Amino acid sequence: MIDTFDTATSTGVASDWDAKRTAQDRLHAELQPQNQAALFDALAAAGVTLIVVTFDGYGDSGQIENIDAKAGDAAVAMPAGEVEIAEAIWDQPEPSRSTVSIADAIERLAYDLLERTHCGWENNDGAYGDFTFDVAERTITLDYNERYTASEYSQHVF
Repeated sequence: MIDTFDTATSTGVASDWDAKRTAQDRLHAELQPQNQAALFDALAAAGVTLIVVTFDGYGDSGQIENIDAKAGDAAVAMPAGEVEIAEAIWDQPEPSRSTVSIADAIERLAYDLLERTHCGWENNDGAYGDFTFDVAERTITLDYNERYTASEYSQHVF
């Protein structure tokens, strides 16, 4: 039996996947600023001025280690409020909406931004760092440190 490869079919599958990826990326780009604004509104209403999210990953596993909240220079408890978050779902034209705690919204946004900027951050030697959510400036800053193993080889014949 001779295997044949149907380039028309494979091209159609690839272009269909590309179209779905483009639609997913476009919807995500629309939703991310809305989610960020909703989160900043909730943090400001609770009097929080700064959030610092610490993450660490290696060996194909990664997690958020800590989330600290501040009001000015003082550490404060995470506010108990809720935020509506919208997520782009693969091959769906409309986002999925859910109401989550402020802490969950922060965590989801941090994981999403890590995935978008440094996909695979948790693999192999991994990476670690911090997100700083500046509520007054309405910005999120990612300080990212990637680990890697280096090797140098030398051979000397005398």
